[in-house]
Amino acid sequence: MDADFSVELGADDAALEFPWTSDDERLCYFDLKSQPELLLYVDEATQYRELGEFLAVVNSPGAAFLTAKCDVWTEAELNEEEEIYGAAMKFCSYIDLLFDDNAGEQRFDFSRHQRIARRLAEMLNKAPQISVAAEFIVRRCYFHTPAGEGLDEGRDGFYLTFYLFGYGDDEEEARQRWGIGLVLVQNAILQLTAETRRERE
Repeated sequence: MDADFSVELGADDAALEFPWTSDDERLCYFDLKSQPELLLYVDEATQYRELGEFLAVVNSPGAAFLTAKCDVWTEAELNEEEEIYGAAMKFCSYIDLLFDDNAGEQRFDFSRHQRIARRLAEMLNKAPQISVAAEFIVRRCYFHTPAGEGLDEGRDGFYLTFYLFGYGDDEEEARQRWGIGLVLVQNAILQLTAETRRERE
């Protein structure tokens, strides 16, 4: 498995409003951490069992993160750097991750986000070699919370976007490898959670 991390904090780079609602108000953020039953309303999670299992674990009590957004798609056009996989297509996803630290300062600590992204990439690069690539990107997040809940309205912080690509000769093979990659990342996040807990003890 290949994994890397980067930072995108430019004015034109992607950013997240949290919590979020789509412009047409048809889609919105579901708090899967405190209401796991809402997973049934996440279309991608019901369509792709592997993603549903990942979201359930990452949003479970005690896990270091919660998820804010996700999407899944396929691509038949690979760039030059992806030719090493010798594949015809890729199965793709992204998941936005935030620290489960609503009343604390982790969400506003850039260096911590960078360290965590680097650590996840290091852990995954030690995983078995399969045709899967992961990337963790530190991005800016604009947090909006009602007054009196511990955070200033509109305070700027950070989050991670986690991209995962599974490569294969057809959609079935690419999806199978993508699913394996999700499990590997899930395990890395749980290991990281345990490490973080030990650091605080």
